[in-house]
Amino acid sequence: MNFLNAKKIFAEYLRRYNTSDDKIRLKIVHTYGVVNAAEAIAKGLHLSQEDTDLARHIALLHDIGRFEQLRRYNSFDDSIIPHAELSLTILFDEGMISDFIQERCYDSLIYTAIKYHGVYSLPPSLTGSELLHSQIIRDADKLDNFRVKETDSILTMLDVTEEDLADERISDHMYESFLNHKPILNSERETHMDMWISYLAYIFDLNFDVSLAYVEEHDIVNKLLNRVSSNVPETRERIEAIKAAAYQYLNARTRFIG
Repeated sequence: MNFLNAKKIFAEYLRRYNTSDDKIRLKIVHTYGVVNAAEAIAKGLHLSQEDTDLARHIALLHDIGRFEQLRRYNSFDDSIIPHAELSLTILFDEGMISDFIQERCYDSLIYTAIKYHGVYSLPPSLTGSELLHSQIIRDADKLDNFRVKETDSILTMLDVTEEDLADERISDHMYESFLNHKPILNSERETHMDMWISYLAYIFDLNFDVSLAYVEEHDIVNKLLNRVSSNVPETRERIEAIKAAAYQYLNARTRFIG
């Protein structure tokens, strides 16, 4: 595997898209952020150079379908067409995987990791390297999503202004799920404020100690919840309860780390 060559080919691929578009730009920066997060996780797990290189390649390619999704629909909405499905079509049905990685012995593992990187939960049948790399890309994706939510515009991410978001409520189901430390299904979100809270709920699906340590070290809970304001008294109260539930969960999970 030659990661520098893969990055060069990826940059060339991006030339067919409008890289001045905010949504395209967001996903380009996100891709490289996921690469960095995957590399950090691999280092924290003391993986071999082969597994580290494989994790970086998977991270580079995991969202390649997003750009075509945006070109066609100008939306990140996977209910229109799942971006992981588009990624697999581009890489495997159209054969681009051979441009990025010459060796074919990794195809099945890469396919599996990309296929399941954004699903609600991994199938219990996964074992060994397929499970490991599926967990790495899922954690790396979430860790950089926290950075995205901290830095990019609300309008670009949610297709709603901050002013309109401030008038929305957190649904009862979303609130109860979070307090019970449950990841959120996209289909269960009723409002844009639900969407925002569901991003913080990623903490409930992190696999590795190094990922949880990142959340604590970078103060992710405060950064995400302080990013939004609310004009609705009930919503403000629920945000405070959500913050407490998040810290309760993290304190319980990280008590024995390090």
